[in-house]
Parts: sequence; structure tokens; C-alpha cells
Amino acid sequence: MSGTPVRFGDPRCTEYDFLDSILVHCPRCDRIARVLRQPHPDVRPLFAPRRLVCRSCGLARTWAGRGIGLGARQRGPAEDPYLRARLWLQRETRHGRLWAYDLRHLDLIRRCAAAGLRERAPWYDTGQKMTLVARLPAWIKSAKNRDEVLRTVDRLRESVLTEG
Repeated sequence: MSGTPVRFGDPRCTEYDFLDSILVHCPRCDRIARVLRQPHPDVRPLFAPRRLVCRSCGLARTWAGRGIGLGARQRGPAEDPYLRARLWLQRETRHGRLWAYDLRHLDLIRRCAAAGLRERAPWYDTGQKMTLVARLPAWIKSAKNRDEVLRTVDRLRESVLTEG
């Protein structure tokens, strides 16, 4: 690593900011599929209808429910909070499971893990204390795990590029 530390500023985003397009395993053919938010003027974006679409086999499913389950489970694969399809961007490491909803989420994790200097977002500006970066597990942010985390992120990104 170079002598100049790479600087990363917390962009103050949350998990909710990455729910518009989620990459998942297709329940039918196990190839890559997307869960997309459908615009709906009468509903808040978090609870707007979702549609799972697979380009490989043509599967299409919709969700118009009320409850969602955010966050990865401790056991078993991580799932999207709407249709409960397995996330495409997840891989087990020796420290824990690394997962992301889409490539933007994965890029945020990569930039945070690669940085030698991380600047926190001041909570008093927005009243938001726990951003997505603040909620990342300590092992992802640890300098001693940096190479393994970056290697895992690169493999996940490559899996989307080779599949899609």
C-alpha cells in the first residue's frame, strides 16, 4: 500500500437507499435476476410494489405486501427483504458473510474497506447516527482483513459481469 492513506468520507446513506434494484438468484433457474421497485404515487418508496424479473428464464413475480424484513439473517443465506430470494452478491469468508444488494452497495463496501482513513459523518448534521458504513461489521473495516475483503468484493463484482 502507498504511503498516502486513501480517504473515505461516509456518504450518510442507509440500507434503504439500495432497495430500488436488488440482484438475486432466480428461484426457477438460479441465474441472476433483479427485484425492481415499481413506481406507485400513493405509497412510500420503501413499501412500493416490487417485481422480480429474470432475463434468462422469463420468470416474473410481484410483491405488493406490507411487511419487509431488512438485514441478513445470522444463519442461512442473505435474502432480499421483499420476495425472499437469495441475494446474488454474497459470499462467505472466514470472518463472516459479506453481502450487498447491488453493485452500488458493493462499491460502497469496497471504498470503505480500501480506505486507510475513514471519516465519519457527523450525526448532529442530520440526526442520523447509524449510517450503513457505521453498521458494517468490524471485521470488514479492519485493516488486517483488507486484502481478503477486497478480494471477495472483486469476486462478487466479477460474478455479475460474467453472468449478466
